[in-house]
Amino acid sequence: MDTPSHDTSRLHGLFTGLRDDLSARIVGQAELVERLLVALLADGHLLVEGAPGLAKTTAIRALASRIEADFARVQFTPDLLPADLTGTEVWRAQEGRFEFQAGPIFHSVLLADEINRAPAKVQSALLEAMGERQVTVGRETYALPPLFLVMATQNPIEQEGTFPLPEAQLDRFLMYVRIGYPEAEAEGEILRLARERARQGLQAGEPTAAKITQDDVFAARAAVLDLHLAPQLERYLIELVLASRDAARYDAALARRIAWGASPRGSIALERCARARAWLAGRDFVTPDDIRAIAPDVLRHRVLPSYEATAEGWDGERLVTELLDKVPMP
Repeated sequence: MDTPSHDTSRLHGLFTGLRDDLSARIVGQAELVERLLVALLADGHLLVEGAPGLAKTTAIRALASRIEADFARVQFTPDLLPADLTGTEVWRAQEGRFEFQAGPIFHSVLLADEINRAPAKVQSALLEAMGERQVTVGRETYALPPLFLVMATQNPIEQEGTFPLPEAQLDRFLMYVRIGYPEAEAEGEILRLARERARQGLQAGEPTAAKITQDDVFAARAAVLDLHLAPQLERYLIELVLASRDAARYDAALARRIAWGASPRGSIALERCARARAWLAGRDFVTPDDIRAIAPDVLRHRVLPSYEATAEGWDGERLVTELLDKVPMP
């Protein structure tokens, strides 16, 4: 779908305003704000890892408050059942039939809080929803909303009573973002903002500006796909992913440290995210910096270290960093 230039300017203005508004409310987490918008524009899901109190929940609530879409939050716990997420069929005795009662997964924006605390059955229910955009309950399959965004969080500190996400589910996430503590200046701004909200009785996720319609979100996604990606940059992007599968062409030692490389889904995700980042920056073309900046979040959960590499302290992020150093830019 072609997007007229004047409409593209209007759409970009809407998302620039959204980014500024989120940044004003989510102080000290500029990268998280950008990644949220990239996920929204690239039509994918986001896994965020960070210590408690770093505004992960506040960020997704704030985003949902600025979009014309319904929002649900599910606190994942070890005793959560798949039906608590997907919904269940309820027997209507007076009518002599079962009626499906939709669960929170049928909301357009879903916060899966501490996803790694849920058992495998619940994670598999979420896997179908994220991958197929549908939910199967009994013999019936139900389509999810056209706009469907999952942001899952996990706490890296407490590991007791958690269920690590399997690689198949991790691959369903467009990006895996790790966030850290804010700088001292940002921390002071957080204190000031918290005091102001306390005086006014405001919640962090309350909207302060007009909402963006779902039609505008879909139009912005189309505009992102229209961005120019030079053939040599496309080849560079592909080469990064291919190198994760066969790093021996660049470094034999690195090849021994990689057990599994990224699948074609990784290539697709990297291109979509690089385009979205370029569009948010106000450009109509993708640069090498767009690819390199977004690659760690797109690939860290798709490039798996070998047993020996894990024993040596290597993880997916370090492997991706090495790949970025080894594969020459165009």
